[in-house]
Amino acid sequence: MASVSKYLLSLFLLVLGLAISGAQADALDDITKRGTLRVGVSLFTPWTIQNEEGKLAGFDVDVARKIADDMGLKVELKVYPWEDIMPALNKGEIDLIAAGMAITPSRALKVAFSQPYSESGVTLATHTANTKNINSLTELNKKEITITAVKDSIGGDLAASVFDKATLTLFEKPEQAEKAVLEGKAHGYVASSPMANILALTHPEVVDLPLPEALLSYKIGFAVRKNEQSLLNFLNAWIVSRTADRWLPASANFWFESLEWQEAQ
Repeated sequence: MASVSKYLLSLFLLVLGLAISGAQADALDDITKRGTLRVGVSLFTPWTIQNEEGKLAGFDVDVARKIADDMGLKVELKVYPWEDIMPALNKGEIDLIAAGMAITPSRALKVAFSQPYSESGVTLATHTANTKNINSLTELNKKEITITAVKDSIGGDLAASVFDKATLTLFEKPEQAEKAVLEGKAHGYVASSPMANILALTHPEVVDLPLPEALLSYKIGFAVRKNEQSLLNFLNAWIVSRTADRWLPASANFWFESLEWQEAQ
């Protein structure tokens, strides 16, 4: 009887192993057979920008198109609100996320991350006139000071920690947070370094970047559904290759270190 139980257990484990192995292979196989790579993006300048005609551009848009081209596939870009993008991935609506997503332990419980393909940071942009007499972060961390950030973003999490005594206003979209600072309704905006830099460069008479360094630095990775190891292996190999040939660094410099891309929009 015991030998029968051991046999059944071994058979079960074998079938389970084959099922898992098949599931891992199927993700990449299905994408290849479909002929289209479905990539989830979210509107964060300059990762993904959408003009009035609905045309998409940005660092992650270029990255998604390059990946699909290297796979010999078409690309389908799907735009999601930030809070909906991971659920969309796990429901199978998209194959991967390329949205400037910071690699964090809490997110890694929900999705599988590739190795980093980019890096960024979080910094503080301030309304110059409203903060002209403020000389330290401590002076900004008071109840009468309003700090804004984007909900469910790493900037929002950091703002809640650094400015725990200030009045924190979280918005669904970056444009709303930026508007609050530009109109003087918020003293500061905790955001990704590129977004804060662009805001200050675009409105130098209104917005200042008072800190010499970022409040936080982080690595950015692609996200796929758990157990999709074959797709993850390909993405990691792609990152290594496109870093070595300088395509990724050159693209990052174009989108994050200059405003040249604005002239092309």
